[in-house]
Amino acid sequence: MYRAGSGHDPRRLLRGRVLRTRQSIAYAIGTVAAAAFAAVLYTVLSGESVVTALTDLVTRALSTTF
Repeated sequence: MYRAGSGHDPRRLLRGRVLRTRQSIAYAIGTVAAAAFAAVLYTVLSGESVVTALTDLVTRALSTTF
């Protein structure tokens, strides 16, 4: 049981634990979302039409005369 002046308020300790847990969950969700976005981006950018379009763009840029 909590005694006033003991310096160990269990409610305060629990709030700190809950806050750290929420931060960890938010970090995990953000990490998973970033990985999913990277996978979609890789799939789109490595598609044949995108590779062809980028190759054509670079070829035209390099063959331009000034």
